[in-house]
Amino acid sequence: MSDFQTWYKQVPPFTRIWLSATVGISLLAKIGLLPVGYLILQHAPLFYKLQLWRPMTAVLFYPLNPGTGFHFMMNCFFLYNYSLRLESDHYKQKPGDYFYMLFFNWILCVIVGLVMDLSILMDPMVLSVLYVWCKLNQEVIVSFWFGMRFKAMYLPWVLLGMNMILSSGSIFSLVGIFVGHAYYFLKFSYPSELGGRSLIETPFFIKRYFPDVQGGTHGFGVPPVGQRPVQQQQQADMAGFRHAWGRGHTLGRN
Repeated sequence: MSDFQTWYKQVPPFTRIWLSATVGISLLAKIGLLPVGYLILQHAPLFYKLQLWRPMTAVLFYPLNPGTGFHFMMNCFFLYNYSLRLESDHYKQKPGDYFYMLFFNWILCVIVGLVMDLSILMDPMVLSVLYVWCKLNQEVIVSFWFGMRFKAMYLPWVLLGMNMILSSGSIFSLVGIFVGHAYYFLKFSYPSELGGRSLIETPFFIKRYFPDVQGGTHGFGVPPVGQRPVQQQQQADMAGFRHAWGRGHTLGRN
């Protein structure tokens, strides 16, 4: 128990809260303490009954049953792995910026979910964060099935392709890629490649609650360019990855 507590306290705060809420809400729904019908995203209850918690629970909740449990665990792995990397690396000294990235991705996931009638948004939200990490670490080599290795920039598209081949739907992958790309383009690509200003700036009141950490050097507002330091060119640890997407589970499907 002490080892678990030590590990848990070392997880960066936003990643810890996100992971804990996801596991907690999903388990409470599994044992019947939370009604599933009140956790998913639906137009009528949200707008006509003002059940304003639904946009949040739709991102945190995932239905657990014998057919989805393994996929849920892999989602939690991706959530932990890539959120932790972003929060402890690129946004290490800018916690407010990382919070605002999560907020932006969440809002866009909810908007797309309402337009496309998607009731469960855990998969798109997790994949959007994975996408941002892959874009900020494009030259890092990741491992995939059968010992395949390729640059991280291709990972979201490989996931999309595998989902299209092994299952009947890929809409959740497309939504996650769209949301992640929207953030990356507005925050990084547009200022650096098109010469404009950053279109996503963290509001002042968020910076007040989550002030920047002084010391060290990190680049914010521009994407990594050129070759990353050798120590950062390590292979991404994708243990368990080949199982999560190789069994044909459609993202977000019960």
